[in-house]
Amino acid sequence: MKLTLPQNRHLILLQYVLFISFILYFGSTLFIPLSFAILISCVLYPVCLWLEHHKFGRMGAIVISISILTVLFGLLFYLLINQLLSFFQEWPELKLKVSGAADEISLWLSGNFNIDREKQLQWLDKIVNESGTGAMSMLSKTISASAVGAVLLILIPIYSVLILYYRHKWMEVLYRIFPNEGRTRIIEIVKLSIQSYHNFIKGMLVVYLIVGILNSTGLFLLGIPHAILFGFIASVLTFIPYVGILVASLLPISMAWITYNSVWYPIGVIGIFSFVQYLEANIIFPLAVSSRLKINALVTIMSIFAGAILWGVSGMILFIPFLGILKLVADRTASLKTLSIILSDEKE
Repeated sequence: MKLTLPQNRHLILLQYVLFISFILYFGSTLFIPLSFAILISCVLYPVCLWLEHHKFGRMGAIVISISILTVLFGLLFYLLINQLLSFFQEWPELKLKVSGAADEISLWLSGNFNIDREKQLQWLDKIVNESGTGAMSMLSKTISASAVGAVLLILIPIYSVLILYYRHKWMEVLYRIFPNEGRTRIIEIVKLSIQSYHNFIKGMLVVYLIVGILNSTGLFLLGIPHAILFGFIASVLTFIPYVGILVASLLPISMAWITYNSVWYPIGVIGIFSFVQYLEANIIFPLAVSSRLKINALVTIMSIFAGAILWGVSGMILFIPFLGILKLVADRTASLKTLSIILSDEKE
């Protein structure tokens, strides 16, 4: 049976999607740091341009811009370390409370289920021994991830500096790759892409503000001291996926336990942070970011999951601005009108 032209077009499109996905998945080691570098370069480009217009050389402007960003990330890292140190200062008192709670549970098991203390200790030893292998595996993965992260911390700034310094060469490359598009059209798309990245960053700031308010409100209603401080620290540290929210929750959990001497208040803190994290991942982030980029919220959520499948946590961050650039190109290309309609959030 002979295939019609539309069917052939759909098959060709599917082949392109599969091929690009294959390249992105297996080339993630190269593309992830390069993508972060492009994102940082687009964010810092207006700063560099402003500095160059105020008598700074190109390399000087780039170094100053990168230094400002490094200081901001350094403050975030200091905040993370400060949280850990504060938690360790509370650890002796927490250790006593954990020990007391363990004794109470042991007595309760002995009294209600006739399980003697020796048997409980045997079960505990068995659990510890069986979890040892898993702990070592997790530790090795953590060390590996830390090593990769350290390499990225070196590569990404280097890539960003080179992209910004040789930006005119990259524009010339684009002119030669797409000679039929015209320089004016390419410049327009590049400028709008930079604007799209800025809108993405603005959307992320809105997300942090909303999450911080929700965290602080929940902790305040629960009666946790320093609710605003803990709430906004947790909001900012969500930038570090998984680990950030875990570390940010340690101090309010320990503070709740020490203040009220009850296990229900720490459970309440965990419930608040978990609920807000769910809202952030599934509602706040897609709506706040997609509204800035003028992208359909459903497509935004789908791209987050696609990014997670291909690039993990990095993909969840990077695929949103990529989607914004794809929409810019689709809006200005007649053959991609259908794609533009799919991505658009405008109501007819």
